[in-house]
Amino acid sequence: MAQSNIKVAVQKFGNFLSSMVMPNIGAFIAWGLITALFIPTGFFPNESLAKLVDPMVKYLLPLLIGYTGGKLVHDQRGGVVGAIATMGVIVGSDIPMFLGAMIMGPLGGYIIKKFDQFIEGKVKTGFEMLINNFSAGILGGILAILAFLGVSPAVDGFTGALVVGVDWMVAHGLLPLTSILIEPAKILFLNNAINHGILSPIGAEQIRTNGQSILLLLETNPGPGLGILLAYCFFGKGTAKQSAPGAAIIHFIGGIHEIYFPYVLMRPLLIIAAILGGMSGVFTFVLLGGGLQAVASPGSILAILAATPGNAGSYVANISGVLVAAVVSFIVGSLILKTGKQTEDLDEAARKMQEMKGKKSSVAGSFTKQQGDVPASVQKIVFACDAGMGSSAMGASLLRKKVKQADLNISVTNTAISNIPSDAQIVITQEELTPRAQNKVPDAYHISVDNFLSSPEYDKLIDQLKNDHTTSKAEEEKNVPAENYTDSNDGLLKEENVFLNQHFSSKEEAIRFAGSVLVKGGYVEENYVEAMIERDNMTSTYMGNDVAIPHGTEEAKKNVLRSGFTVIQVPEGVDFDGEKVRLIFGIAGKDGTHLEILSGIAITCSDMNNIEKMVHAKSAKELMAIIQSN
Repeated sequence: MAQSNIKVAVQKFGNFLSSMVMPNIGAFIAWGLITALFIPTGFFPNESLAKLVDPMVKYLLPLLIGYTGGKLVHDQRGGVVGAIATMGVIVGSDIPMFLGAMIMGPLGGYIIKKFDQFIEGKVKTGFEMLINNFSAGILGGILAILAFLGVSPAVDGFTGALVVGVDWMVAHGLLPLTSILIEPAKILFLNNAINHGILSPIGAEQIRTNGQSILLLLETNPGPGLGILLAYCFFGKGTAKQSAPGAAIIHFIGGIHEIYFPYVLMRPLLIIAAILGGMSGVFTFVLLGGGLQAVASPGSILAILAATPGNAGSYVANISGVLVAAVVSFIVGSLILKTGKQTEDLDEAARKMQEMKGKKSSVAGSFTKQQGDVPASVQKIVFACDAGMGSSAMGASLLRKKVKQADLNISVTNTAISNIPSDAQIVITQEELTPRAQNKVPDAYHISVDNFLSSPEYDKLIDQLKNDHTTSKAEEEKNVPAENYTDSNDGLLKEENVFLNQHFSSKEEAIRFAGSVLVKGGYVEENYVEAMIERDNMTSTYMGNDVAIPHGTEEAKKNVLRSGFTVIQVPEGVDFDGEKVRLIFGIAGKDGTHLEILSGIAITCSDMNNIEKMVHAKSAKELMAIIQSN
């Protein structure tokens, strides 16, 4: 458990570093293009235009990183103070201060956030702008001075030590050994901490002094992944073999490396192929003098070619390194696939990949089983989630309303995945849960959604059903909800369980707060709180439209004493796996008695205007009135 927590913490750290850099990749590319074109060794040497290179890498890029880091912590004010603080490390050093920006940007955002929380409600009317402007200026100035005097020299020394270490490894031929760490780190989604925290900053300094850096090729080389996917093309089986060619194109041309991770997870020994491929590629880069003069992001062969110095030798070196890595990983991967038993559940491997990543994967949908058209004469649609008490109930409520408005006589119910009826014709689940639902009812038509409150899939499905649906009156009378709604919902939503203007540093803190309210209210046993955390770790309880509905797992239903709700307003928002949540509905459901009020909450929250009203409500009564008005 401790190792798992450490891995999750490192993943979150890497994701945070990536979130500071990735929005600014366009600026990195602009700097790389100007460098490649106009420096003395570039394609079109131009002394005047080359003057742009140094200021961009020394001032523009660190300031953008610092601003983005501060904004991630405390929105616009955090970004401004983060940028001011970053200026201190920039001026205090002669090297590009990417690392310094990654420290001072978030620190500036954190300091101003804590200050704003401290003075909240204490500033007299009319003085808000004065306090806001001067607090940002004073705190930003203090942080800039501290950065200039302390942080900048420390980062300078740390970077210098890393550069010396890299030079030593290159001189002794040990740089290929870095693949032993980097290739497994990619599969475990720890690469962002390595790439953006260490390789890119040192690489930028090497580019400034040497014109190129080999470090920028260590993680971005698409060769190892390409070789593994090609091995599946020839020696794979079933779905894995069929999908591998498309995945290879996405990986090699599109630069989305995570698309090959599930193929490795299906056969973990393939990590050896990735490591040996990476090592051989790095050895080739070192031997032939390969390197890049700009960050290549994403790790596409096109991005690598665009960032390659404009001489024939560099192109030969970089292309050779990629091809050698692909050939070696292909040979090793082919031997592994041919000599051992393969696990062919690509959907399950994709699900594990997302669990390790800790958030939704942009390519997970590429592995979903293909299916035909929506079945004719649909009579039963089932929303399914893990427990069947929260997200699926909300989704079913919204679709049921749309079905009624379209005059379609179709049963729309919700249930836990383990209880999906065998006669379900259409099953709707969150994307991460679709593989489980497909295993439960493989003959049903499955729809994946990532936003239960406002998914475009709802309207698309209604349009398809309207074109081909006939239901007799007798069948209409059989359409009843999965749960028995009751009229005992009075008092489920109580004023004392509504909390305004809350602040949380993490989603776990927010979920625990919601759980503690349910425990104190006598709705659940204490064990239910841990089940709420477990449920969100399995699949995010973010519903869309800035709303989350944390609740327990299916097994935790036994810990529910009676149905109840808590509503938590978080005006500044709290991060739920990369999504900003401003309204939290903690749920305890017993015998379906909560479903009627949950249906009302779903319909209310499907309209962003209502969300804004609830987020800005000044009292619990006002917030409750908005919910009860729908």
